[in-house]
Amino acid sequence: MEGSAAVNEVPEHIDLADLHSRFRQLRETLSAQVIGQAELVESLLISLLSDGHLLVEGAPGLAKTTAVKALAARVEANFQRVQFTPDLLPSDLTGTDIWRQQDGRFEFQPGPLFHNLLLADEINRAPAKVQSALLEAMGERQITVGGKTYALPKLFLVMATQNPIEQEGTYPLPEAQLDRFLMHVRVGYPQAGAETEILRLVRDQARNALHSRSETVDQLSQAEVFAARSAVLDLHFSESLERYLVELVLATRDASGYDKNLARRIAWGASPRGSIALERCARARAWLAGRDYVTPEDVHAVAPDVLRHRVLPSYEATAEGWDGGRLVAELLQRVPLP
Repeated sequence: MEGSAAVNEVPEHIDLADLHSRFRQLRETLSAQVIGQAELVESLLISLLSDGHLLVEGAPGLAKTTAVKALAARVEANFQRVQFTPDLLPSDLTGTDIWRQQDGRFEFQPGPLFHNLLLADEINRAPAKVQSALLEAMGERQITVGGKTYALPKLFLVMATQNPIEQEGTYPLPEAQLDRFLMHVRVGYPQAGAETEILRLVRDQARNALHSRSETVDQLSQAEVFAARSAVLDLHFSESLERYLVELVLATRDASGYDKNLARRIAWGASPRGSIALERCARARAWLAGRDYVTPEDVHAVAPDVLRHRVLPSYEATAEGWDGGRLVAELLQRVPLP
């Protein structure tokens, strides 16, 4: 599971109030750079706090790459972007053993997977073997090359993108592999006002580049990220809310107790990995909001992005235009709040 990696205890020198303030400032900074995509910024921070990976679907030019690069610049982490193409090989991600003739031995050359933040651009353009190499690394936090196993960085976040408007020559991710992603976010076009702000921002950035102005960036340390993850796990999560979360996930598997027609439209529901992801994301959202407890609204807010890729419509429902997101939206209306 995405959150299975161990989380450090909060170091004594890190003040939790100051830590929350720094994350709030990070969100404001990212929002100023990624205009009109508040949901994408929120999802990136939730994924970072939940130790999970993010799948973003949207048309070209919607700041998907900009968002993850902006996050990488403000966290003590290294960043790598990989353009997925049909001729990409698994070793292009994992790295490979290279023969060193002068030493008479093989030496492992790490690939892009050994970076802290990885942008897998247009993941559905690479064949299944490459996708499997990435998704195995996401799930196991390690790779095996030449019979040797190598651990990936403790801070390891993948943001994969896919383009919904060009499907020719693509390799859609299998539903079982989609479950490796903590969240599946869909981004749309910005509003008119936001687009005007984008024009001004790009113009200002071009001016600064011409004048060779360098920006001093205040970065979050990895220790602060791990401390925030620990603080997220300490939030109060009531038993009644826990029961509601479980009932919601169970309804994705059998919704006959709420709506028999809706139940026939669901071919497959979310696994326990979905329950864990939903709790972690709800906790992260509550922490970002400055609360020490989780509310039903937190669960409601993250449920569409956490569950849409884990709930599969039946063939008949697909023919009628239903998808996972629509099914989850219907379930949220039918499962009563605590």
